[in-house]
Amino acid sequence: MGTNSSFPEGSPPGGRIPAFNRQTHAYNLSDSDLSAREKKKKASKLTTLRKRLIRSRRHSRSMDYGKALREMISTWSIRELKSLIQEYEVLVSLKELAVAANIARPPANTLKQDLAVLFDSKCCTDINLVYKGACFPAHRAILSVRSPFFRDLLNRYPGIGCQIPVKLRTIGVDVALFAMLLRYLYTDEISSHDLRPDHQETLAKLADEFGVPNPLEHDLRVLLDSGNYSDAVLVFTCDGNCTDSSAENDAPCKSVLHELRCHKAILAARSPFFKNLLIRRARSGEDQGFHTQSKIVLDETIIPRRYARVLLNTIYQDTVDLSLILRGSASMCSLSEAQAIVAGRGHMTLIEEAMEVYQIGQFLDFPVLSQGCEDIIAEGLSLDNLVSILSWSSEPHGSQWVHNQALHFIREEFLQILHSSVLMELSREYLKEALSSDFLQAGELDILSAIIKWGETQLVKRLEEREPNLLSHTAHSISKKGVKKRDLNDEELKDILADLLPLIRTDHIIPYNSDVLNSAIKRGLISRPPSHMIGDEGFVVQSSSWIRGKNNGLFVRPRLFGPYYEDAKTVLEERLSQGQELECGRVRTIQMSAIPDTLYMVESSHYPSSYVNPPSCNTVDIIAGTIPVPDNATLHRMLYRERELQSSNTAQKALTLPLSDRRSVHHQLRLRTVREFGLPDSTVEVLQNTNSYYPPDPPPPALPTKTHSLKKYLISPRKRKQSPPLSKRNPVGSPTKPVQCVPPTRLSQGASRETDLSPCSDSALSDTMPDIAMASASLSQIHLQDEFDLDIGDRGSHGTMYI
Repeated sequence: MGTNSSFPEGSPPGGRIPAFNRQTHAYNLSDSDLSAREKKKKASKLTTLRKRLIRSRRHSRSMDYGKALREMISTWSIRELKSLIQEYEVLVSLKELAVAANIARPPANTLKQDLAVLFDSKCCTDINLVYKGACFPAHRAILSVRSPFFRDLLNRYPGIGCQIPVKLRTIGVDVALFAMLLRYLYTDEISSHDLRPDHQETLAKLADEFGVPNPLEHDLRVLLDSGNYSDAVLVFTCDGNCTDSSAENDAPCKSVLHELRCHKAILAARSPFFKNLLIRRARSGEDQGFHTQSKIVLDETIIPRRYARVLLNTIYQDTVDLSLILRGSASMCSLSEAQAIVAGRGHMTLIEEAMEVYQIGQFLDFPVLSQGCEDIIAEGLSLDNLVSILSWSSEPHGSQWVHNQALHFIREEFLQILHSSVLMELSREYLKEALSSDFLQAGELDILSAIIKWGETQLVKRLEEREPNLLSHTAHSISKKGVKKRDLNDEELKDILADLLPLIRTDHIIPYNSDVLNSAIKRGLISRPPSHMIGDEGFVVQSSSWIRGKNNGLFVRPRLFGPYYEDAKTVLEERLSQGQELECGRVRTIQMSAIPDTLYMVESSHYPSSYVNPPSCNTVDIIAGTIPVPDNATLHRMLYRERELQSSNTAQKALTLPLSDRRSVHHQLRLRTVREFGLPDSTVEVLQNTNSYYPPDPPPPALPTKTHSLKKYLISPRKRKQSPPLSKRNPVGSPTKPVQCVPPTRLSQGASRETDLSPCSDSALSDTMPDIAMASASLSQIHLQDEFDLDIGDRGSHGTMYI
């Protein structure tokens, strides 16, 4: 035992001492000793390698994406780097407009706006104030809680609907100023441009007599909490089949579950549902003209009483507070809660409660409640609830605004989704929408790898569905033993990914020697290899696929991926700081904005399909109501709003960039306009092609003037030499006069023989085809002069150009 303790470190077990070699100063090990030691080394190496692989796999989620880009652009010229930055700058400005359009929705009236409408409409009034012979219908509860003067005055006239004379000590208060005073009590606001100079001093005296009121929200909180001056009661009932969790032995619900006092005027001001209900009761005589205590019965299955406090708090305070939900004694009449319990969930989550309260706001036509719930759902978006929110928002009763925010979440957090199980739960439609976006936050290599992984999962599911029922869920079934990757049919996998793989911008997959890309090409998933694999142009081809070139046919617009954009700017700054700006000092930069926008957008492969090929208005069945066409008044307001957005700083910046995509800019502005008016996105086609949906205005009556013929715009061959030079007829930068089109019968015989012109007509084609492209088609039909004086803008003649 003692000799074993003196063994050198690493000696084999068993008590046998190896011989020591004095020349090599090492122990001579036998073959068995060497094999045991090598096995131990191999085992330790495998363990270390496994740890390194795990560590590298974890690190790959936050890999240095900029490193691959920096290696690619390391040999680029300054001009190429600037062109790439310009592409990214256009996308940055376009993303700002897209985000603004994404969060756009119809504005909801505030509490002050609704009370102003209530004061003007005189709805649900219960008193009549008489001042200097003028009668002002008003509401006792609002005036009493807002002003001590009116509280004392109205207490002396407790009757409902009586006329109350008003006498003021302050001198100089006319009827107009008294009406402005009442409006101020309703809205906390007073219009300064309606005040005369003598009203300023009078208002200061009225403040001493009436008292300065508290903020409007504070006074309405007092009304809600105290229930003073209430003239309505919310009653929640059930059909008796549901049970109350607070009752013993699951006793059936009583006919009346809960009652909450409130005010008819406030309810009618905030919700058209309550307003129409009270008006209908008044007309039927049930409420005797709004002057009796009204019971508003609400079905517990539609509006659960657990949300009653949330509803009233939003009506009186303009804020949605889900902490007011009665969670301790909730009735089982709520359909969503019953479904949650059936599904095995004990309690609903905050997001699920917000979804249910949203539907209550939609039912009551109360936008403040609905939009408040939308904000709660959007703020709570995460990987855990993304799929459920997408599913709910895509339903007819869901929120399209929330759906847009969920899609935006997919685009922004796509890297996290790729490395989670959520990817396999996303449907094909959501992946297509994400891959079609220029703003997807992921590298093309990660996208390709994730899409192939998603397709393989779908293929395994398809194999499981084809499996015979006798083998399903057995030891030999696919669901139990699994499927190896080599057993998958690549042709079937390619068929599954047929509509997703073309959306991946394979020319932008870096590094170019990626194993994932090479494997996809070998498996036949990618039919067209990237441009860097074709030809021997090297880095020239690489740069041509990222930046615009002259007729290279390889350019594909890069995505606005944050790490790529930031590293590209950093590399350009480093190159310029090293004095390499002299490289492009003699190169004239071409401002693409000076060229008609649609000329360099003819190549549809440069742009995503959502921007290049918007749905044509001619394919829409207007009779079937596919696109809701607004009335003329709404259309004019929408066009005015669109012009406002076009003049904004963000839009002007996007339009003036060198590589500006004007068509995409205008599309985002129209999309924002349509959403602000509460119309579906398809209504963008109405704004884009108004002439196709609305008949043109009748032309003004013809004036008794001489009609000009088209012959004056045609140049006779005999007079071509005598025509003025082009620089004098149409100087550079001056607008060109439009050619007046007249019916062919009014053309002269000579002109009709020389040309074959058809009458001009306004159509949707003029909105989509480049102006200069249309002009090129018409120039071939018009005889131009054979020679022009060359003018380069310095007002001088520089020779003659012949055509």
